[in-house]
Amino acid sequence: MRTVHVNAASKSYDVLIGKNAVLALGEEAKKVCPGALKALIVSETNVAGLYLDTVTAQLEDAGFEVIDYVFEAGEQNKNINEIAGMWNKMAEAGFTRTDFVVGLGGGVTTDMAGFAASTFLRGIKVIQLPTSLLAMVDASVGGKTGIDIPMGKNQVGAFWQPSLVLEDTSFLKTLPDEVFTEGMGEVTKHAFIMDLALFDKLEKANGNIRDDEDLLEEIVFMNVSDKASVVGEDETDNGRRQTLNFGHTVGHVIERDSGFTKPHGICVAKGMGIVIDACVRAGTLEAEEAEKMKNLLKLYKLPTEDDITPEAIVEGAMNDKKKRGDTLSVILVNKIGRAEIRKMNKEEFLKFLSV
Repeated sequence: MRTVHVNAASKSYDVLIGKNAVLALGEEAKKVCPGALKALIVSETNVAGLYLDTVTAQLEDAGFEVIDYVFEAGEQNKNINEIAGMWNKMAEAGFTRTDFVVGLGGGVTTDMAGFAASTFLRGIKVIQLPTSLLAMVDASVGGKTGIDIPMGKNQVGAFWQPSLVLEDTSFLKTLPDEVFTEGMGEVTKHAFIMDLALFDKLEKANGNIRDDEDLLEEIVFMNVSDKASVVGEDETDNGRRQTLNFGHTVGHVIERDSGFTKPHGICVAKGMGIVIDACVRAGTLEAEEAEKMKNLLKLYKLPTEDDITPEAIVEGAMNDKKKRGDTLSVILVNKIGRAEIRKMNKEEFLKFLSV
C-alpha cells in the first residue's frame, strides 16, 4: 500500500491507498482508536449491499462491537434528519468518547459520517473508507464535513479531521461508469489548479485510466498527495485551500438549482468550463491553455457548459459558504497548474461572467 501523511494543524493522520486495503481495517483501527469498544458504520443503500458485510467482519474480527446506520442513497438525503438518526443509534448503543464512526461510501457518506462524529459527545473519532473516486481524491481527505440545507450545499458542517483514511482502489471496480466519470471532475480540477504532472499523465492516458489498476492507483495517490499538501498548509479554508474550490462556486449553484439531482462532479466540471471561458474573455487565460483544459474535460466525458445565466450564478453564489462579507473568493486558473484567488463583489462577479 501507498501512504500519504496528512499533517493538519489540528491532527495528523495517514491515508493508506491500495488494492484490498480494507483487509487492514481491523488492525489499523485498533492503532488509531485505542480503548474503543464500539464502531458505527455509516453507509448508504447502494454501497451497503456490496461492502457492509466485509467491513463489519473486519471490525468484529478485531474485537469491536459493530452497529450500522444505512440511509437511502442520494444527495437529497444529506440532511439533519439522517444525522439525528446516527446520533440516536450511537446513544442507544451506549457509545462513549473512545468509540468511533466509520464512513463507508462516497462523498455524501463521508461528509455525513464525519459530521455525525464531530458533533456526538462533542466529538468522537472517525475513520473514512471512501468507495467512490470522488470521495477518494477529495471528500474523505481534509476534514470537511457537512450537510445540505435548501439554501445551499454544505451550508452546515464542521472541520473534523479523520483518524485514518483507508482507500481500497479495488472498490472502484464496482462503480457505475457515470459515477466514476463524476469523480474525474475533482481529478481534473487538481490537475488544473496545482499539478501539471497530473495533467500531463491524464492527457497521455487519453481518457483510459479505469482499466489500468496500477495507473489508477497512481492517479489516486497523486490527487491525495495534492490535497494533503493544501490541507497541511491551510486546514480551515482561509488561504490556499480555497483554490480547491475551482469550479465549485458556479457548480454548487447548478447543483442546488437541480434540487441536488445533478451529480456534484458533473456540476463542478460545468462550473470549471464556465469559469475557463470567462477567464479567456477577461484576458487572464490564453485561449490555447483554455482549449487544452476543456479538451481534457471532454476526454474524460465531462461537460463544460450549462444553460444557467450569469445572473442566476451570482444570486446563488451570494449564499455560498465561500462568501466573506460582501465578497466572494473566485478561483481562476491563468495557467495550467497555477490557480489564483480573486476577490470579487456581486457586481464584479457578474461583470466577470458576462463580458
